[in-house]
Amino acid sequence: MKKKIQKQLSVGFLLVVEYPEWLANVIHVPKKDDKILKALEDMEKTSFITKWGTYCYKVMPFGLKNAGATYQRAATTLFRDMMHRDVEVYVGDMIVKSQDRANHLATLERFFERIRQFRSRLNPKKCTFGVTSGKLLGYMVSERGIEAYPDKIGAILDMPALRIEREIRGFLG
Repeated sequence: MKKKIQKQLSVGFLLVVEYPEWLANVIHVPKKDDKILKALEDMEKTSFITKWGTYCYKVMPFGLKNAGATYQRAATTLFRDMMHRDVEVYVGDMIVKSQDRANHLATLERFFERIRQFRSRLNPKKCTFGVTSGKLLGYMVSERGIEAYPDKIGAILDMPALRIEREIRGFLG
């Protein structure tokens, strides 16, 4: 825990505070590392105390009640004119789509320019480029459209054929 606090301090996610109005004990729950800058007046609302000191988050820690919704609104606002035509955003997942390669390069250029303009960042380890299909929100998306992802329907595909009415009723519940 101390190493995590020191790391978050060193990269600028935490701020040392002395007398916060809000304070909570630490309950460590591992989460993804999505980061959203917070308003200065809200920082102390995420204060927590440890035996090494009292801190508050400078960025929104995942796990706050509305963090996902806040991120979604920010991303939707950022790409408002590109949404549902060139870009799809759902919380941490973004997809840039186009009809052909030439249009795709132009769309990517606009996408990256918008990212730069608003000083946003992408995690290179989570980025994939030049694919014609991929998994998005548990579905396989390709030029054919949206299909069920094989891992999600494996049990149904491997199920023996239903032969009598009682088996069908049991399957349907």
